[in-house]
Amino acid sequence: MITLGGRRPREIAVLGAHCDDIGIGAGGTLLALSACAEDTADHDRDPLRVRALVLCGAGTVREEEERAALEALCPGADIALTVLDVPDGRTPAHWGTVKSAVAAFARTTCPDVVFAPQRGDAHQDHRLLATLVPTEFRDHLVLGYEVLKWEADTPRPAAYHPLTSEQAKDKARTLVECYPSQLGRDWFDESAFFALSRLRGVQCRAAHAEAFTIDKAIVDFAAGPRPASPTEE
Repeated sequence: MITLGGRRPREIAVLGAHCDDIGIGAGGTLLALSACAEDTADHDRDPLRVRALVLCGAGTVREEEERAALEALCPGADIALTVLDVPDGRTPAHWGTVKSAVAAFARTTCPDVVFAPQRGDAHQDHRLLATLVPTEFRDHLVLGYEVLKWEADTPRPAAYHPLTSEQAKDKARTLVECYPSQLGRDWFDESAFFALSRLRGVQCRAAHAEAFTIDKAIVDFAAGPRPASPTEE
């Protein structure tokens, strides 16, 4: 297992098709990043900036749940959330609207890392968003998160973010507390979320973890000047 470290992000972009996707896929990592920003050594830094876009749920109780969840998962962060009213389960039929929304959102943020659904997700709304995000965030590290649900579409991850047992418990508890509208789903419970994070923890020799896919990433060990691209020469 190889660890590649980097500087703590000052700003992140998180995108989800539905209210609760972000929390399910990256809630533990959001808790960990927020905790890093509150470390004693970082008191002189600005708060972590979290810029979030969700495609479905505007004007419903789900939008209220999403705001509450992000506030709980990102304590002390500077949060800006946009929730759209694209019909749930019908986003491919609104491709132009989604494309324009992602493009407009990308212009409002300058993230160090982007979290979005992974391309192999079986849900058509997740998969469409996963396809469009890299077309607008071309020069960013995009981590594809997994959304636990009844489809057998869990990916083979390329990256892991270790979590403490307490962070994993806090994530699972926050999801259940902040999304009461989803409690009727048989897979939406603390034990399921805790089990998946434990499994991912085993795979990276940690207590718990969240796992992500990566389409591509640049590893710059020298950290020297970036070579000019052909279009810059």
